[in-house]
Amino acid sequence: MNNQLENASKTARERLLEAAQILFYNDGIAATGIDSITRRAGVAKQSLYNNFSSKADLVATYLELRHEEWLSLYEKRLENAKNPKEKILAVFAAYEDHAEFAYERGFRGCGLLNAAAELSADNPGRATVRRHKEQIEGFLADHLRDLITDDVELNSFARHLSFILEGAITRSGLEGNGRQMREAKDLVVTLLKTL
Repeated sequence: MNNQLENASKTARERLLEAAQILFYNDGIAATGIDSITRRAGVAKQSLYNNFSSKADLVATYLELRHEEWLSLYEKRLENAKNPKEKILAVFAAYEDHAEFAYERGFRGCGLLNAAAELSADNPGRATVRRHKEQIEGFLADHLRDLITDDVELNSFARHLSFILEGAITRSGLEGNGRQMREAKDLVVTLLKTL
């Protein structure tokens, strides 16, 4: 009953986005039809087209929301980080937090990378995912600036941290939990001791 009241207070757009987020993550973008989204959202099909110009528009909004969701977790973790090394670990902790969400069918990895794997090479959604990943690598580089003065070394180290991060989130998705993220964070703690 409480869920029904909560759902009734949401706009059609909010319900559509919530349904799309769950279905795109659980089943994939290609496997999720408009009918499934509107049925799960409890709205008429026309509501989708009143709020989004197309499924592609809905997918683009979904990708932006996934990015914003992670940024929120990162900003929360960053609040408690007192030095560059803790700020780097905040990036990893935010990924770990994402892996520990109560997903309907368990954790399946990075929703953005999962989506990008389904999109054609020229799809604008892939550029959205690329920007997100580049921004994360940029955060890592920014936090390394107080630890590494040489730009080439700094960028190389940031890239390697990014590889560890993305590899760990991919393996976490395969395993369905955040254990690999915790192991990756432990590895990064060891690497940061060398700086």
